[in-house]
Amino acid sequence: MAHKSTVVGQKKMAKQVIITGGAGFIGSHLCERLLNAGNEVLCVDNFFTGSRQNVAHLLENKNFEILRHDITFPLYVEVDEIYNLACPASPVHYQFNPAQTTKTSVMGAINMLGLAKRLRIPILQASTSEVYGDPTVHPQPETYWGNVNPIGPRACYDEGKRCAETLFFDYRRQHGLDIKVVRIFNTYGPRMHPNDGRVVSNFIVQALRNEEITVYGDGSQTRSFCYVDDLVDGMMRMMKTEKGFIGPVNLGNPGEFTILELAEMVIAMTGSKSRIVFKPLPEDDPKQRKPAIDLAEEKLGWTPKVQLEDGLKRTIEYFERVLQNE
Repeated sequence: MAHKSTVVGQKKMAKQVIITGGAGFIGSHLCERLLNAGNEVLCVDNFFTGSRQNVAHLLENKNFEILRHDITFPLYVEVDEIYNLACPASPVHYQFNPAQTTKTSVMGAINMLGLAKRLRIPILQASTSEVYGDPTVHPQPETYWGNVNPIGPRACYDEGKRCAETLFFDYRRQHGLDIKVVRIFNTYGPRMHPNDGRVVSNFIVQALRNEEITVYGDGSQTRSFCYVDDLVDGMMRMMKTEKGFIGPVNLGNPGEFTILELAEMVIAMTGSKSRIVFKPLPEDDPKQRKPAIDLAEEKLGWTPKVQLEDGLKRTIEYFERVLQNE
């Protein structure tokens, strides 16, 4: 991809955007939206958790390219913007090879920041609400430093993302780089991996198969669920903010539900015969998770639009199609 940022007459040519982790759940939706907005998109993925199927419908678009690459190795391309999303995001996947998970966050950040520095272009880091750990402050504002166990089984992801944020802010201080950092809270929607162990996909797949629905702990722990379309809208708005605004900014839906409420909602919406069973809570599992989104509202003009029931309906329809094709 050639670097295009010139103006022809009064018309600016399309931006060329790289999305690492572009074949993943969130990345594939971002690819789609950026293409629809008239951009040229280079999707970079090593296909550890991403899937060609997620972006197969984009392959005929002349403005879309896909590159198999692991961002723990340097990448030399010419683009106008970078969205850095590459990293396994569910415990099942990121705990499979924890050392590689940390390397993806840290080495991946170094390599993508190096590319942004060379090209002098904006770069957005997809960070996570996991940087807050098992929070002692509720809801979680961006000013909260978090409560993370640095040696626990989730640390490869939590601390990897925290270190990536450190690198982004240091490159900003040291090199004047145009960075943007968003902290993503629980996101759901079509193209979630059926076996990723995340609560929404777990419950829907178990309910559609009429299997026991596994709730860890007593189900009183809370999460805030953001539909993927809302999240992608927030990320694109963040990229468009003025150069001096760098974040971090929470992106999530402040509607808070207990895990038990979610399980009961999924059973009702699928008409499932599943029954709920309770299992021990995993180590370091957060008891509460809810974003304070005042900053996103003020700086991005962003609030999530999709209610949980509407988003679940679309997600259930997606998984019904997936399971029919198994």
